Amino acid sequence: MRIVSPEEAVAGIRSRDQIYIQCAAAVPSFLLDALVARAPELSDVSMVHLHTEGPGPHLAPEMAPHFRHRALFIGPNARAAVNEGRADFVPVFLSDVPDLFSSGALPLDAVFMNVSPPDAHGFCSLSVSVEAMHAAIGAAKTVIAQFNPSMPRTLGESFVHVSQIDLACEVDQPPYEVQRPQIGEIERRIGGFIADLIPDGATLQLGIGAIPAATAELLTHKKDLGIHTEMFTDAVVDLVEAGALTGARKTRNTGKLVTAFLMGSSRLYTFVNDNPMVEMRPVDFTNDTHVIRSFQHMTAINSAIEVDLSGQVVADSIGHRMYSGVGGQMDFIRGAALAPDGRAIIALPSTAGKDGEQSRITPSLREGAGVVTTRAHVRTVVTEFGVAELWGKSLRERAKALIAVAHPDHRDYLMCAARRNLEL
Repeated sequence: MRIVSPEEAVAGIRSRDQIYIQCAAAVPSFLLDALVARAPELSDVSMVHLHTEGPGPHLAPEMAPHFRHRALFIGPNARAAVNEGRADFVPVFLSDVPDLFSSGALPLDAVFMNVSPPDAHGFCSLSVSVEAMHAAIGAAKTVIAQFNPSMPRTLGESFVHVSQIDLACEVDQPPYEVQRPQIGEIERRIGGFIADLIPDGATLQLGIGAIPAATAELLTHKKDLGIHTEMFTDAVVDLVEAGALTGARKTRNTGKLVTAFLMGSSRLYTFVNDNPMVEMRPVDFTNDTHVIRSFQHMTAINSAIEVDLSGQVVADSIGHRMYSGVGGQMDFIRGAALAPDGRAIIALPSTAGKDGEQSRITPSLREGAGVVTTRAHVRTVVTEFGVAELWGKSLRERAKALIAVAHPDHRDYLMCAARRNLEL
């Protein structure tokens, strides 16, 4: 391993190379900026990553001849590039991403990462984003790191030895912060319905957004909750400090907050630093259906863009326009459904649009929309108007249950469509 400047670290990247970028709040921005500065001399460099925080300079329209992003999950900074044809989207379950690299399906010339400096034994922590990094490091021809003392040192399966690193640069920049979402009355009502479904001792998949945050606010009186999730935020810190989240009744990894990556405020990053309660694991463990189904009272909470009257869930697109990705929804929905006394929840506001003019419970999916979770997998749908239990119900029964939790302004329209299509 050699310590060099960011510019020297990326000097070996060539046209048509394929690079994996560490995701979420751990984006190695010094390396990324140094590579973008070389854009005039590069063409068709493939940048592979999941959701990344920060500006994403390689995604700017003027960078299209030089860099082409292969999105495994589409974050806000990549949506325009994907939908304008300047970037590509790869549909993939989050649990399968490591195998894309280790199998050679997506060969890697380099990996960029943002890690804590080596300790006395030569180990660096992948910090707030382990996700598919171990597989990427193992598959890449060149491993390039930022040694960054502002990155929290997280524990678990998060360590990389300096012998695995080819080039490193020394920088000092905190991980990207993600502020708490604004929680409105609709999210609180949805969170209340979900909280009522969660018993003491349940293990939770609790992600990012206003609905998970609202749910967490209403769980502080619960006892011995656990966390097994792909990512978590400040809401988990709140539950730990309230005494509700101990992990004491978890079937495995007892007492541990298990996750693959983290996004939140500096408070979250301080909480996870050197904290033995936090166990970072790769996504082929956190999102493994076999692991998820092993937890008693496993409760998965996932969102949707729209749900049709048969229960099909769209979560990655708005019609033909790509919005996010497949992610871990199917991993957790199926795992939780198979768990002893498990609960698989799809939660969404009943309407979209400025004045709620669009129902998110729909007679049929809009043209181009992609089904992330099939109607056979969906069991519980929650809106601000209640809980629709779909498991074991016929198409006619599902339609009635979903119309009952749709916005009252849209129920007559939905009922008319159901009568026409399903002879209700």
